[in-house]
Amino acid sequence: MGQSYDVILKGGTVVNQDGTGERDVAIKDGRIVAISSSIEPLSGAAAKTVDCKGLHVLPGVIDSQVHFREPGLTHKEDLATGSQAAVLGGVTLVFEMPNTNPLTTNAEALAEKVATARGRMFSDFAFYVGGTRDNIDEIPQLERLEASAGMKIFMGSSTGNLLVDDEASLDKIISRISRRAAFHSEDEARLIDREGVRRAGDPTSHPEWRDVEVAMISTRRLVRLAEKHRRRVHVLHISTGDEIEFLREHKAWASVEVTPNHLTLTAPECYERLGTFAQMNPPVRDAEHQARIWKGIRDGTVDVLGSDHAPHTREEKDHPYPGSHSGMTGVQTLVPIMLDHVNAGRLTLERFVDLTSHGPQRIFGLRDKGRTAVGNDADFTIVDMKRRETITDDKIASKCGWTPFHGQTVTGWPVMTVIRGRQVMVDGEILGEAQGDAARFWEAD
Repeated sequence: MGQSYDVILKGGTVVNQDGTGERDVAIKDGRIVAISSSIEPLSGAAAKTVDCKGLHVLPGVIDSQVHFREPGLTHKEDLATGSQAAVLGGVTLVFEMPNTNPLTTNAEALAEKVATARGRMFSDFAFYVGGTRDNIDEIPQLERLEASAGMKIFMGSSTGNLLVDDEASLDKIISRISRRAAFHSEDEARLIDREGVRRAGDPTSHPEWRDVEVAMISTRRLVRLAEKHRRRVHVLHISTGDEIEFLREHKAWASVEVTPNHLTLTAPECYERLGTFAQMNPPVRDAEHQARIWKGIRDGTVDVLGSDHAPHTREEKDHPYPGSHSGMTGVQTLVPIMLDHVNAGRLTLERFVDLTSHGPQRIFGLRDKGRTAVGNDADFTIVDMKRRETITDDKIASKCGWTPFHGQTVTGWPVMTVIRGRQVMVDGEILGEAQGDAARFWEAD
């Protein structure tokens, strides 16, 4: 006897582990129950059919690095607005960062975030817990809590107060982790020594201050400690070709993330055009570094794409450099910016899926996510690879209301976001109430 379905995605080009081809996908109770060249509902059944002809049906895009600023910094973002931006951009699941106020460094703070997220976030979610000198002994418990994405450690100062810059503390933290932990890898001592390199009012000096060695000193130390303790580390937002080449030879314990910003913007042009609105940590660098990062995409060194969505208000960005805040929006533009790169021939659509779905699932051990496979959650990012759109500030759902990609015309656009079988976004409109839920991890259950 045939099976009844809740939803059938009809006639789309499905990209999954079986390749790329026109297939139907059937959904029941929020999960994928069938993938076939043709699926029809049972006679008299009430299955909803969604016409995906001419569209590509991708596994739900996972953005494993966002800052949604709640609690304490909600004048520039919160869990509701950040997740609205996510689903408008085709992102189904986000990993949110701990540098809030108060910091997310203990079980109580994490539980409060989870409780706040339910009923307010439109995307599914997980939250990093900040690693500090004071919670080292609690790491094994913090890694296993509901919705915990694992530990996040800042080796160099950025936004917030989560700096851990001495080797003794880093050694202890890394020795205690059992899940993969994420690291902002810049060397604080060199940053302090080079503060005089900054030129007041000149953001083009930002990558001169936070130079290649700032990144390399820190990343070499991180990998050495990871190899010493045989623990898995994840190096966030790589900005230098030197790190890509070093990490290519040290992948046994280290995984690699890059951002659309570092793959798309180049110095000095972006600073001359955008000023402090191009300022982020680690900084956007020149075309030579960008080309070496792209090589890391092509040869498989890079494991994951994350947006590093880090919104600040226009007023905060308008402060004269170096008093201006570092960070850009990105969760809503990750998919269209990268699809434009796909259409330009810089990477394949299959590689994009590997970086944004398969990769996060593999690296972080997500359950039921990241692959279009029977039994998994029915999460989909459905895109029109031929659709041309111009990204503009007024389309950005983030509270800060701006994007460094304002005015950029792209080819390839997210037209539908499906989370656990529910159409959450269709043609730029968010549907229904917020029903995001906590992601689950194999090593935390």
